[in-house]
Order: sequence, then C-alpha cells, then structure tokens
Amino acid sequence: MSSTTMAPTATLSLSSAPTALYSPRAWTAIAVVVAVFACLPAFNLLFPVGHALHVSSFVVALIGKFICYAMAALALDLVWGYTGILSLGHGLFFALGGYAHGMYLMRAGKASADIVPDFMTFLSWKTYPWFWSFTEHFWYAMFLMLAVPGLLAFLFGYFAFRSRIKGVYFSIITQALTFAAMLLFFRNETGFGGNNGFTDFKKILGFDITSANTRAVLYWVSLSALLGALVLGRAITQSKLGRVLTAIRDSESRLRFLGYEPLGFKLFIWTLSAMLCAVAGALYVPQVGIINPGEMSTENSIEMVIWVATGGRGTLIGPIIGAGTINGLKTWFTSVFPEFWLYALGMIFVLVTIFLPQGIVGLVRKLSQRGKGQTA
Repeated sequence: MSSTTMAPTATLSLSSAPTALYSPRAWTAIAVVVAVFACLPAFNLLFPVGHALHVSSFVVALIGKFICYAMAALALDLVWGYTGILSLGHGLFFALGGYAHGMYLMRAGKASADIVPDFMTFLSWKTYPWFWSFTEHFWYAMFLMLAVPGLLAFLFGYFAFRSRIKGVYFSIITQALTFAAMLLFFRNETGFGGNNGFTDFKKILGFDITSANTRAVLYWVSLSALLGALVLGRAITQSKLGRVLTAIRDSESRLRFLGYEPLGFKLFIWTLSAMLCAVAGALYVPQVGIINPGEMSTENSIEMVIWVATGGRGTLIGPIIGAGTINGLKTWFTSVFPEFWLYALGMIFVLVTIFLPQGIVGLVRKLSQRGKGQTA
C-alpha cells in the first residue's frame, strides 16, 4: 500500500497513442467468464429441480448479490487503486442508491402509490415527505439514485480536495460522514424507515419481483452493468486521464509542480466512483429484498477495501475477483462458524497485506512471469 516514486515522463506522456482496452486473449477470457455466469439463470429457468443442470434460485440470487458487490469494489478501485484516495465511506453511496430504488419498489407494490408505508402511519404521516415526491415513477427514482450520491460526493470532495485533505485524514472523515449518515437514517422521524429500512417489495415495472423470470432479468442487468463498469473503468485508466490519475496517486505534489491542478481530476473520478457504487446498491436491493441503515455501517465500507486489496488494487479485474472470493468465503464461514467471521476477515486482510501486497491478480502475474522465464 506504499506509494512508489513516479517518473514524470512515463506517467505524463499524454501525447502517446491510445492503447487497446484489452488484448484479444483477455477479451476472449472475459467473454467466456461472462457467458458462463450469464448461463446460471437460464439453467434455473430451463431445467427442473432435481435435474443435473438445474441451478437453484438461491444460487442465482447469491451470485447476483456478489455481482453487485463486485461493481462496488470496482468503483472503489478507481479512486483507491488508480488515484490513491482511500475511502472508508463507499458504503454510504451504495446505500443511498439502494434507498432511492427501494422507495420506488415499496410504492410500486401498493394498491395506490399514495398509500404511505407502515412506519409513516406509525408517525401519523398522511403523505410522503417532500424529498420522496415522484418516487412512484421508476425513471425519477433512477435519477435520484444517481443525482443524490453524485451531488453529495461532489460537494464533499470539493471541500475536502480543495483543502488538500488526503491520506489517512481523508479516510477518517469519509468514515465519519458514513457513520453520521447511518445515525440519521436510523432515526424513525427522518422518513427513511428507521432500523427496519425499506422492505416488502412486490413489483418492479409491473412485474412480480419474486418470480424466477424477473430474478433472472435482474441478474442479467446486474451482470451487464458490471461489464459496462469494467469497460468504462478500463477506458478511463488507459486514457490520458488515467495517466494523470496515476500521477496523482504516485506524486501529487510533483504533478502540481508540472502545471496540473489535481482538483478537477480528483473530483471527477471521486464523483464517478460514488455514482457507480450507487448503481450497484440500486441493483442489489431488488435482489435481496431489503435496504436498511446497516448497509452504511463502517464495517461494510472497510470490507469493500478488503475486497479490493485481496483481488489486487489498481487492476479493475482484481476487485471483482476479491469481492467474489471474500463473499464466497463469508457465505460458507458464517454458516459454519458465524461468530468467528470477523476474526477470519481480519486475518485475511493481515495475511494479504504481508504476503500478497498486489493481491490475487499480482500473484497470478508473478507466477505467469516465472513460468515464462523458466520456459525461456
């Protein structure tokens, strides 16, 4: 996690020709992996229970959840892995996207979109508060899902980056922001459902949200969004903008000395990362059926950092692998030794930091280079 000295001519050669996003071999590997994962809901729909090729609805929902986590990890990698901005508050953006979509889902399942949920009835509210106006419309809810986290990230980032807050100090204030938001959302009178959050989702765009067909579509949309985020992230990191971002990570003071003002670049990637994380949260909610303030907990944000570190930060593919690996282990571990999971997670992070500083992707690259050296 230490910074390395940057050669300015290598990092800031902005006039160089654009590089391909991936090699043909890498594109083939990505296509095969995407095709395999895309087949899982199809096997659930086409083959009956008991058939050798049948994939259970539980597995489809679980993998769909992991895909959303992978997208959140990829978003974090853009700011941490490539720009050197360690955020301990991305759980907030994930949850905000989930809340915007969750309100639409809650209203869509009622006989009338004007019927207030039980927690508002308990508060003797007859109508929805102003900030939930028009959320019975899907596209407006999607606008909120992007606009609210994006605006919050922009304002927060502007004042933080303008004040040149970075390093551990920036990480601490992102954690404090997330914790403050979680306490706010826990309060019943704020209109966010309190401890229980939003649940009891029945329909999405008129379709039964619990049906296998709808679940399959949600899964495919999530997989497509992850692939789109990967391509977007790769396009950014391989561009001139990406070289400036890595220069910010390696030596921001040297970049400023060479005439670049980092504020705009940091604001752009920080805001984009928050919005991608919000999209992941919005796709997560209909697949798990609930959103509550627990998604904003500092533990969740720290876990995202562990996903990125385990897979390999600054690689885009690594965080996807890390999110799947850690959450797969979590699913198994919490079913066998639930009380020891946090200890195991901490141990994983320590071991990765010491023995795999470049993560799983770094290990694979090292073994591949060693194999090529031996064959040569």
